[in-house]
Amino acid sequence: MIDGLVFDLDGTLLDTLAGHAQSFNRALARLNMPMHDIDAYRYFIGEGAKTCAVRALPASHSHLADQCVEYFKDDYAETWHETTFPYPGVDNLLLALVQQNMALAVLSNKDDAFTQQMILRCFPGIQFSCVAGYGFKDTVKHKPDTSGPLLISETLKVNLDGLLMIGDTATDMVTAIASGMMPVGVLWGFRSEQELVDAGALHLIASPEALLKLL
Repeated sequence: MIDGLVFDLDGTLLDTLAGHAQSFNRALARLNMPMHDIDAYRYFIGEGAKTCAVRALPASHSHLADQCVEYFKDDYAETWHETTFPYPGVDNLLLALVQQNMALAVLSNKDDAFTQQMILRCFPGIQFSCVAGYGFKDTVKHKPDTSGPLLISETLKVNLDGLLMIGDTATDMVTAIASGMMPVGVLWGFRSEQELVDAGALHLIASPEALLKLL
């Protein structure tokens, strides 16, 4: 029995690739470091801003990661709304799930402040039972740590094995398996089908509406 759905944010509900890339590139430029094509950020982001900074910086300058993150966050706070949009079909999917009285949650490796802002701005008509980004309630750590799934399970008052974890990266699939949720990979996000399969996805969906058929 499915008791609830846990969605990743970046690459699953929202297309945030361009915004991340542009803000990180501007941060790198402030540090006089080389910038990257947008597609490179498909593999830089997904495990928190610090990890992205380390991946974006030359190995010889990894000590600048904290400064890079600070510059990134300053820029991103002012610009993310210009480049961040729901993927086609996501709005209709969420509305259909609400009509089915399905419990919905969001679990992101993005800082909680940004996560909360994006959900409020991009999905104002959707009532999520729990929205948690990195640092939420000072307890949620970066996926694949199980602190986020455990908090969502407690908030929704359902067992973890009754939850689906829906995401676009190996990290999401590993998180699901580590915590006992069902791993569902989406093919419209940042990473490849093969990555999701290798990470243990039990189901793959090519469009938001395909999730309704899966349910």
